[in-house]
This record gives sequence, structure tokens and C-alpha cells, in this order.
Amino acid sequence: MILRALLAACLMALPVAAQAADIKMAITVDDLPAHSALPTGETRVSIARDFLAALKEAKAAPIYGFINGVQTEREPGSAQVLKIWRDAGHPLGNHGWAHLNLAQIDVATFEAELTRNEPLLKSLAAGSEWRWFRFPFLSEGDTPEKRAAVRELLKARGYRIASVTTSFGDYAWNEPYARCLAKGDHKAIADLETSFLKAAELSLAHSRALSATLHGQDIPYVLLMHLGAFDARMGPRLLALYKSLGVSFVSLQEAQAHPFYAADLTASPAAAPVTFESAMTAKGLPVPPLSLNLAALDGVCR
Repeated sequence: MILRALLAACLMALPVAAQAADIKMAITVDDLPAHSALPTGETRVSIARDFLAALKEAKAAPIYGFINGVQTEREPGSAQVLKIWRDAGHPLGNHGWAHLNLAQIDVATFEAELTRNEPLLKSLAAGSEWRWFRFPFLSEGDTPEKRAAVRELLKARGYRIASVTTSFGDYAWNEPYARCLAKGDHKAIADLETSFLKAAELSLAHSRALSATLHGQDIPYVLLMHLGAFDARMGPRLLALYKSLGVSFVSLQEAQAHPFYAADLTASPAAAPVTFESAMTAKGLPVPPLSLNLAALDGVCR
């Protein structure tokens, strides 16, 4: 019943007969090398290999994986994921050492989190550009002063900020999947698969509607994902879905070359995070809600 309610909400919100279009999207992946529950029989390496195989099959452009180095201490075996990622031709970026929320720490702690990740990134860079930063929890702090100070710090250290203009909360499916797999509840897993794809389709439609309002057309989107077991399982179908909707996969550099992302590309001062929602609010426009009841997933396979 819980999944049916989530799926019904997704289906009701989807536009009717959406036409395929020429849409450019940069995929980005947070929380490497270890994210969320690890189902029995899986390893962090097997998850990474499956996800990378899906990217290769889809002929995706190199995609940034944003790392929390603390995971290499919590799960030493997961460090191999970072090497595998680089060997597959994909770059790495900085996500803060321990994924701390900037709203809950001061600027000095933020700087320590940023720099503690850098030796690991440098050791794996091999000529790639690792000075891209993704804010944990997408939080730029709890005050304008903190946002300004952190952006100044990032700019001084040569960082670009990785934006997000489409996201469907993919992380929320990973733990329910592990629970359902442990119970052998294949019907629930099938429902999870359906709701995951519908949520992805709905989220892209929502982002495209905001882009149309702001720009009169699609601009290149930046997709936020995570490297969880269910993400890896769904990778081939998710990428196929995007392709069927007219998406072509581009690099983060190409996507963020669009003027909309200018403040993040240069880590320049910004009155608010660089998002479609912030841009709509700044123009006094109402922001239509994205109706995804992710909380319903918490009750699945309990």
C-alpha cells in the first residue's frame, strides 16, 4: 500500500504524452566510495562495477564522483572503488571529508573538511581536474555571511561548485531495497523499480518546466545521484529511460558552461544557491512543488 501511494502520486503528476526533445544532462554522483546500506552478497566494489558498466553501455560522458574520504577509514575495502572509478575514465571531486552540513559547522571546520580530502584527490587525479566541490546536503550554510565566506574560500583555492538542477531523491530507495532483498520480497522490489523510474521521469519534467519558465527552453541540466546498491541495479534502465526522453549525456564542464551556472562555475558571490527554485523566487514567481513522497519509502519491507 505504501508503494502504491507513492507510485500513484508520481503517475498523477507526470505530464501527458511528453514529447522527446534534445536535452543535455551531466550526471554527477555523490558519496563515493560508500553510500547507504550494503545488501547481503554485494560489495562496494561490485556496486561500483555495475554502475560503471551501465555508464559505459550508455556511452555517458565522463562523470564526476564526489568523495567523502572518511569512508575509506570506516570501510577500508571501499577505497578500491575510487581507483576503479578513475580507471574507468571518470573524474573525482570534493564532497567534504565527512559529509558535514555547513549549516551545522563554522567556516574553519568547513575549510578543514575541504582540505582533508585533498591529498586523497590529488593521489587519484592523474591529470584530471579534481577542484570541483559539491556541498553536502546541498547546504551552503545558515547565514548569508557564511555563504559568502565559504564561496570566497572555495574561489581562493581554485574550486568550481557543482550545481544541481535535477534530482529525484534516488538515495531514498537504497535502504528499502536492502530490506526487501533480505526478506526475499520480490514484489516489493518490482514496485520499488517502477516508482524509482517514475520519480526520475517526474523530476526531469519538473526541472524542464522550471527551465522553460526561466529561459524559454531547456538548458543543460546537472543530475544529482548516489552510488548505492539500488542505483547500480537500476542504472541501465534509468539511463535508457533518459535516452528515450531525448537526453544526451554531457560532461559537467559542458553543462555548467551555460550562463545560468556562472556564479557556481567561478565560485563567485551569490545571494542564494544557484538553483531553478532560487531563480524563480528571485523573480517573484511561484515555484510549483515536486510531488515525491519519499518518506513513504521508510515503511517499505519493515
